[in-house]
Amino acid sequence: MLLRLAYLGLTNAFALLRLLPMSDRDKDVEILALRHQIMVLERQLGNARPRFSPADRAFLAALLHRLPVDTLRRLRLLVRPETVLRWHRDLIARRHAVESRPKQRGRPRTVRSIRLLALRLARENPTWGYRRIHGELLVLGIKVAASTVWQILKDAGIDPTPQRAATGWSAFLRSQADALLACDFFETRTLNGTRLYILVVIEHASRRVRVLGATAHPTASWVTQAAKNLAMDLEDAGSTARFLIRDRDGKLPALFDDILADAGIRVVLTGVRIPRMNAIMERWIRSCRRELLDRTLIWNQRHLLHALREYEQFCNTHRPHQGIANARPLHPLPPATDQAAVTRLDIRRRPRLGGILNEYHHAA
Repeated sequence: MLLRLAYLGLTNAFALLRLLPMSDRDKDVEILALRHQIMVLERQLGNARPRFSPADRAFLAALLHRLPVDTLRRLRLLVRPETVLRWHRDLIARRHAVESRPKQRGRPRTVRSIRLLALRLARENPTWGYRRIHGELLVLGIKVAASTVWQILKDAGIDPTPQRAATGWSAFLRSQADALLACDFFETRTLNGTRLYILVVIEHASRRVRVLGATAHPTASWVTQAAKNLAMDLEDAGSTARFLIRDRDGKLPALFDDILADAGIRVVLTGVRIPRMNAIMERWIRSCRRELLDRTLIWNQRHLLHALREYEQFCNTHRPHQGIANARPLHPLPPATDQAAVTRLDIRRRPRLGGILNEYHHAA
């Protein structure tokens, strides 16, 4: 507003200089022309109210406040004379308010480095409340009020201690990945319409996949045998898994959980219709469908098991997984090749399942 007001004052000062060499007759003609233009604008506006910016109001109020009310009434203004006088009163009141305002209100703002340190302590210690952070700052020789720490956390959008200390499902999965397994059933159909159910287990930490089998009739005895085979495979591999996440599928009987409990693995059930609680397993199933099952015509159960074994080996030995920094479950990433030292690349392709899956490697 101040910049706009200064601009208006400067332009009208030059306009005043232009009026000095003019005769009274020329000024009267210009006034009549301006009045006629205002009359035309009023006729076009009708009942609509013209809009004045704060700078326009301040300039008109400063310019016309010395004129008597009778003179203002004779002028053809787009607003009433009372409105101009009110603008002048508001301008004077605003100036007095600014002059009477204290130079500094309240306590000075906390130093930026202290605010950043308080936020760092809250981020690195989610169980600390503002009083604990305040005490740590005092130990470091930084004297601030506890209410100041509370305000810093509030302004940064950091929740109170109970909410920050609560462990979410995703945080729990990341912290316990080495001890977590996940399993799920998914289905596919053969060319003759037979529905086949596939039981798969994945390790969260390494993303290693184990296809436990496929059957058209997932009976309790079949699922129980699959659980026994899984327990033996994990024992032979020296697995440290202690939890298995699964949904509430009725095809998994209570005996399935009991067998895993005997092997030291506790079954954790997901919420009802919350597939994100088993997101890693669900994502692998989606990849299996997109990369294999949607591109393959399955003849029978034997053909399905063959394709699944090939895809299982492909996922465990070659396919990079984004969740583990594009590494492979059973093979670490090779050392990076210096691009400056590469003169010729001889990359060979190894097709699987007739080219549905492709592996690439350097020529020997």
